[in-house]
Amino acid sequence: MTVPLSGIALAQHDAAYAALDRAGFTDVWSSEVAGTDAFTPLALAAAWQPGLRLGTAITPVFTRGPGLLAMSAATLAEAAPGRFSLGIGASSPVLVRDWNAVPFDEPFRRTRDVLRFLRAALAGETVDEVYDTFAVRRFTLERPPAVPPAILLAALRPGMLRLAGAEADGVILNWLSADDVPRALAELGERRAGFEVAARIFVCPTEDAAYARALGRRLITSYLTVGAYAEFHRWLGRDEALAPMWAAWAAGDRRGANAAVPDDVVDALVLHGSAERCRAEVRRYADNGVDVPIVALLPTPEVTAGGATALLSLIARLGTNVVEASA
Repeated sequence: MTVPLSGIALAQHDAAYAALDRAGFTDVWSSEVAGTDAFTPLALAAAWQPGLRLGTAITPVFTRGPGLLAMSAATLAEAAPGRFSLGIGASSPVLVRDWNAVPFDEPFRRTRDVLRFLRAALAGETVDEVYDTFAVRRFTLERPPAVPPAILLAALRPGMLRLAGAEADGVILNWLSADDVPRALAELGERRAGFEVAARIFVCPTEDAAYARALGRRLITSYLTVGAYAEFHRWLGRDEALAPMWAAWAAGDRRGANAAVPDDVVDALVLHGSAERCRAEVRRYADNGVDVPIVALLPTPEVTAGGATALLSLIARLGTNVVEASA
C-alpha cells in the first residue's frame, strides 16, 4: 500500500499501519511529490509495525545531494534492518526544477551516477569519485547499515529499463496497465536472482464508474502530458488514443484534454469497481510479472463520506481480497 493515506493525519497512522498489517498487506511504500517526504512515514511504520517491509517509490535523485540521500537511506535501513528498499528515480522537471530550484539536466546520467554512488556509499565504502554529473570527495557514512538496502530504479522507457536490469536490485514501474507489463519487462534483459519488479497501481474501489473515470481523467491529464510519460505511452502504443488529449493540452484547453481521454484508457490505467474486481485486476499485474504490486489508493465517495472509519474498513476488505487472490 502507498502511504501515507489521505484523510488520516500522519500522527494517527499507527492505526492505519496496524489495519494494513491485520489485513495481510506485506509492504508500505512512500512517494515524494509535494506532500510528505519519502522517509518520515516509513520511519513511523518501522517503529509502529515491525513486520511490514518498507520502500520508497520514489525518492528523486536531484532534490537531495548524494551524501544526504545516502544518510537518509542508511538511517532507515538501520531502523528497519533487512526490511527497507530504496527506490530512486529522475522524477520530473516540474518537481525538480520548478518546485525545488534544481536544474533538471541529463536525468539518465544523473540517475545512473546516483545509483552507482549509493551502491558504494551504503556498502560503507569511502567514495572519492568524479562522475559524469557530479563529483564526491572522500565521503564515508559514519553509520553504514549492517544490511544495505536494495536499490530499485524507477524506469519507463528502454534505456532506463536496461540500466535497472544491469545495475539495480529491482525496477519500479508506474502508469502502465497489466497488459503493458510484459513489454516493459522484456527490456530488462536477463534478471539476477533476487531482482524485484514493483509497480505502482492506481486503485479507486468504487462502483460509481462515472466518479472513478472523472478522477482518472484528471490524473491522466496531469501525468501523461509530462514529456517522459507522454513518450512512454507513445512507446507503449497509445499515440493514436492519446493524441487528442495531447493536442488539447498543448492548446491550453484543459477541459478538452480531460474529455479527450478514452474510457478504455482510463479503465486500463486506473482500476475501479468493487473490491473483488479491483482485486482481480491487481492480480493480473502479478500474473504478468510484477513481484510487488503497490496499491495507490484513490479517494472514493464512500470513504469521503465515511471518513477514517470507512477508510480502515476499506483497507480490511481490500487486504482480505488481495490475500485470498495470492493464496
